[in-house]
Amino acid sequence: MIFLKLFFEFFKVGLFAVGGGMATFPFLSELGPRTGWFTQNQLADMVAVSESTPGPIGVNMASYVGFTTAGVPGAAAATLGLITPSVIIILLVARMLAAFRDSKLVKDIFYGLRPASTGLIAAAGISVVLLALLDRAAYASSGRLLDLFQWKGFLLAAALLYFTRWCKPTKELHPVAFIAFAAAAGILFRFAGA
Repeated sequence: MIFLKLFFEFFKVGLFAVGGGMATFPFLSELGPRTGWFTQNQLADMVAVSESTPGPIGVNMASYVGFTTAGVPGAAAATLGLITPSVIIILLVARMLAAFRDSKLVKDIFYGLRPASTGLIAAAGISVVLLALLDRAAYASSGRLLDLFQWKGFLLAAALLYFTRWCKPTKELHPVAFIAFAAAAGILFRFAGA
């Protein structure tokens, strides 16, 4: 039964998450508390793991949730659930596109999907930033505004912004050095309690 539920829940996510892997984030933010499969902190960890591993982010996140919920069969069920709507839609669109290739309505529909996917990705980005930089639970328990901000997260974000925005890779400083710095800084701040 859990496999069918994983498949169905991720089928819904895959059906409505237009715009790529990060567009699944708002749906997963709602899915975790509703099903109890993962917390918001685990969702942030999923994003980090999914970003750092090869493959599409949404598929990696579905596999992660499925695996932590029901092992390898759960990962397969969640992943299949996520990709099945895309496969069905691609097959239908490919068949219809051949017949309606020059239709103004089809062009307008695809043009209208752009803002929708942009909005989903923006919502995902805002959710990740708020999750990484704000500690609402600490603020709620203390009522102090200073407890709302995760200062170590702000320092890490500022350092990464500096190194990625204003320090350009040169022959002496290879782009891999930036990746290594970001990984080292993330590990350092994680163990420092950020």
